Amino acid sequence: MKTLSVYTDGGSRGNPGPAALGVVILEEDTPIHKIGKTLGITTNNVAEYSAILASLEWIAQNRELIGDISGINFFMDSLLACQQLKGIYKIKQPHLQEIMIKIRKIEIALRVKITYTHIPREKNKEADRMVNLALDNNL
Repeated sequence: MKTLSVYTDGGSRGNPGPAALGVVILEEDTPIHKIGKTLGITTNNVAEYSAILASLEWIAQNRELIGDISGINFFMDSLLACQQLKGIYKIKQPHLQEIMIKIRKIEIALRVKITYTHIPREKNKEADRMVNLALDNNL
């Protein structure tokens, strides 16, 4: 069984402003899927959570393609989102709580160990690049 590594990022030019998400999913060190998607006008936090949700949805929909996995390790440069996903900080905004409920439902359905790790922005360049490609309409 294998473990997936998922790098996520969300960004907004202005807060709120035009926003997008970026995701890079790796099996071992090999990228197996990338996502860059615009989200309209919203906040950085919504974009960060939307990136997590989009990656989990893709994994859930592509289990047959991926094969057996024992875990998913998420890496993100948003300390706030990471701490909230770990349950260390509370989510107070109702619109973010709604996204979190969707995330938790997919986590439960996947039935694998999931971890969330904060990393420096420099180690999240590819997910950030996907955000900027989406915002610049280059996807």
